[in-house]
Amino acid sequence: MTANSFQPAGQPGPFAIPTDLLVGDRWMPSASGKRIDVVNPGSGDVLTDIADAGVEEGIAAVDAAHGAAAAWAATAPRKRAEILLACFHAMMAEQEWLAHLISLENGKALTDARGEVAYAAEFFRWYAEEAVRINGELGLSPSGANKIMVQYQPIGIALLITPWNFPAAMATRKIAPALAAGCTCILKPAEETPLTALAVAEIMRRAGVPAGVVNVINTSDPGPVCSAMLHDPRVRKLSFTGSTEVGRILLCEAADQVISSSMELGGNAPFLVLDDADLDEAIEGAMVAKMRNAGEACTAANRFYVQRGIHDAFVAKLCERMGALTVGDGTDAATQCGAMINQDSIDKIERLVADAVGRGAEIKLGGKTMDRPGFFYPPSVIGNVQPGSEILATEVFGPVAAVIPFDDVEQAVELANATEYGLAAYVYTGDLKRGLQLAERIECGMVAVNRGLVSDAAAPFGGMKQSGLGREGSHHGLLEYCEAKYIAVSW
Repeated sequence: MTANSFQPAGQPGPFAIPTDLLVGDRWMPSASGKRIDVVNPGSGDVLTDIADAGVEEGIAAVDAAHGAAAAWAATAPRKRAEILLACFHAMMAEQEWLAHLISLENGKALTDARGEVAYAAEFFRWYAEEAVRINGELGLSPSGANKIMVQYQPIGIALLITPWNFPAAMATRKIAPALAAGCTCILKPAEETPLTALAVAEIMRRAGVPAGVVNVINTSDPGPVCSAMLHDPRVRKLSFTGSTEVGRILLCEAADQVISSSMELGGNAPFLVLDDADLDEAIEGAMVAKMRNAGEACTAANRFYVQRGIHDAFVAKLCERMGALTVGDGTDAATQCGAMINQDSIDKIERLVADAVGRGAEIKLGGKTMDRPGFFYPPSVIGNVQPGSEILATEVFGPVAAVIPFDDVEQAVELANATEYGLAAYVYTGDLKRGLQLAERIECGMVAVNRGLVSDAAAPFGGMKQSGLGREGSHHGLLEYCEAKYIAVSW
């Protein structure tokens, strides 16, 4: 164990969290000696600091992953499955401790953090089950003269880059299928929330993941570090979750070595409520879709399009429910809406709200930064949002609901699709047939009909248009880390 470590106050865990870099079989400081402060968004105070890697450590992590690759690829699928299942049980055994840690460094409410730990751990269990189901194919050519044999092999070393909003789940959603497929990996967590990733990595080590199979590199200068790894010919897979802007840059970097890339990028989710919808159910769904993780989710409902006949009642009830939420430090058990991640996030929300109001929108609830330590913005509802408002084109990533009335379904579909993004969408209607027809027409990779939550480890998660490439979760997510090899044979 490294000498540099962190133990969350008031919530002792099974070990002190290493705060150095996991490379191969050891936790190591960076050669430069530089450290990165980790801040509690609920107070603005520094929790601890972590090692700040440079290019040298990035390449060392690739070396370690390469050194472990052959043995891990040759490990029997059943053995890989057993190790992943051990990771699931070990993580769930520490659910409360991990939830407290997530709340500390991310700011989200404990209820959200507990849900994230369960969701994150589920990827270990799901891919433990999938690891033994990487089946090949055997077919007959149309001429009848030859057999077509297909095998699925590990794609190779994977660079996994994760965001700050779900520090546990975004890591396991990538690590678990990579390991199930027989790949080794380097995880580069967001510098805002590295402690959760470091804790999960140590849990995995203790659960039996061999040295070098999972490596963790934190850096305050990800551009050159990630570029160096992506230009190492031993790296054959990139999986990134984050903004579309950064995704484009990484795709250009990956193109130089023609690296297989999976991208889960920005969202701008529409939430459609038709006149025939059950109002109470629509409000319940809206609260989940908007306020999960205080709106800091790529799947969060961003634009609420409500048919005119139900619009005023929907706005009134939404204001009532959002106004009743308790805002506070994430580690406080009473908190229902935690802090934003940092001041930049607050500044962005303020800019989007000001632009909307300047174009004629009305603040129905909230709409003003809270005067308290930490980074807090209250649950807010903005009505009468006008076309051309920036909040309709930009992912707000906060607890602000922009509500727009519409007259007919054709208009609703046109509005929903009027974006470069296509990750998630929500539809509420009393007519299931109409709901399914709308789901087919909305240009998103995921559509929830009369539900406020789309995420599931067993479902393919991903978007259309500029919301990404590939899928995570389900069997589709496993195949992202496999190469299909065709063997021509006759007998």
